[in-house]
Amino acid sequence: MIKLHVNNEFSRLRAVVLGTAKTNGPAPTLEDTYDPKSALHIKAGTYPKVSDMVVEIAAVCSIFEKYDVTVYRPSDIIDYNQIFSRDIGFVIEDKFFKANILPDREQEFTAIKHVWSQVPEENRIQFPEEAHIEGGDVMPHGDYIFVGTYRGDDYADYITARTNRAAVDFLQETFPNKKVKSFNLRKSNTVAEDNALHLDCCFQPIGKGKCIIHENGFLDKEEYEWLINHFGVANCFQIDKQEMYHMNSNIFSISEDVIISEKNFTRLNTWLRAQGFTVEEVPYFEISKQEGLLRCSTLPLIRD
Repeated sequence: MIKLHVNNEFSRLRAVVLGTAKTNGPAPTLEDTYDPKSALHIKAGTYPKVSDMVVEIAAVCSIFEKYDVTVYRPSDIIDYNQIFSRDIGFVIEDKFFKANILPDREQEFTAIKHVWSQVPEENRIQFPEEAHIEGGDVMPHGDYIFVGTYRGDDYADYITARTNRAAVDFLQETFPNKKVKSFNLRKSNTVAEDNALHLDCCFQPIGKGKCIIHENGFLDKEEYEWLINHFGVANCFQIDKQEMYHMNSNIFSISEDVIISEKNFTRLNTWLRAQGFTVEEVPYFEISKQEGLLRCSTLPLIRD
């Protein structure tokens, strides 16, 4: 059995599910895309090649090996995108939640059943049918659970809206002793620069009491300001619209002091080092073309 434990985004990582690109298959058709950034690259003929994505994920795997992290991988499904393991599930405390994802992606979860089955049955949680949620919107943070959502009445019109109010309510019922704090995110089906697909596309807490944040990802200014006040303005690294588009907030913490980041995030990586972090740089630009980066492709199971 796996003894799950995750209570924040940055305590020392011990075990993780890392996505795979080995059997990703050909680029999808424009009609089969789920986000505007993938659509943009399909139209431009720059959608990432499987061979390039395999190299990028292998670079992350080698960093995990360097830090003695146990790595689980999905079983292979031929011609199927299995890179973004965070979308399909997440762990809070000792509970493994199966996300309620887009129906076309249901097979992705079957590929990690060998992990799910090692969790005690009472700690395997499934959301009610009406609760939509993906792991990129969920961030345990001590006494808080931060959740990205979209609260507009036109929720059903946005394929980029992945987490609804019913899911937020279910999390609060599951963790009555925690404060579930939701954030209304900006959505666009067509303009990648205006779309915060998940909370981790515009915000992420890191070690040392700091965070990375993009103001325009939040529809409600007071919710953005709540985060600034919670962390303290001096502890918030503000990213601009282009940096959000390139997924600068979607890095991944191995510990309070060690962060995996994309090698081209020059401004961010310089700031992180100035704050005392060790930055392990990897190439991840090709994968980012699918509107996901390092946090999206990792599902932590055990942190100290």
